[in-house]
Amino acid sequence: MVFSWLHLAIVLFLVGGLLFAGGPLILAALVAPRARGGDMGMPYECGMRPYGGAWTHYHMNYYVYALLFLAFDVDVLYLFPVASVYRATEGWLPFLEMIIFLAVLALAILYFWAKGVFTWPRRIS
Repeated sequence: MVFSWLHLAIVLFLVGGLLFAGGPLILAALVAPRARGGDMGMPYECGMRPYGGAWTHYHMNYYVYALLFLAFDVDVLYLFPVASVYRATEGWLPFLEMIIFLAVLALAILYFWAKGVFTWPRRIS
């Protein structure tokens, strides 16, 4: 294999990319303050001391709802390109593909509903 200018450019871009990604990390590790204790260990640092128990734990359902929202939000984003080119298509195939896509989304919602994901648990005090 002959080393050419293209190989040199690839190596230079690889080194430059690694320096671009790792440089700030190395610089932050070298320059960052190392003070510990005091207000640095507080959970919310805005100049005021937290009142009461500042460490709150959220229920798992918040995270499940967030993940479901992201999943269905990203799936709906696939509908925008389809809707923009739908008028230029011919035949029933694009319509059937969109119906199948929406049916899979509807089945996912029904599955999550049957599993009880959408029921909010009552807090027992």
